[in-house]
Amino acid sequence: MKEKILAIVADKMRIDVDKITDDANLVEDLGANSIDVVEVIMALEEEFNVQFDEDLAADMKTINDLVSYIEKNQ
Repeated sequence: MKEKILAIVADKMRIDVDKITDDANLVEDLGANSIDVVEVIMALEEEFNVQFDEDLAADMKTINDLVSYIEKNQ
């Protein structure tokens, strides 16, 4: 599952998956803007059939945050 999450993030952010670490911050480390974050969240919701409410999505800062949330809510 983590590999798929990394692949989605890499695709939406247009970066090499090898540059993404578990503790990478989407904004600070990977250079995401608000549109990028929304696109990543939407793709993850579709792929894993989970829902991120608006407040929760704002709290998703790192790759670990995304992985943990999806694992708990899938």
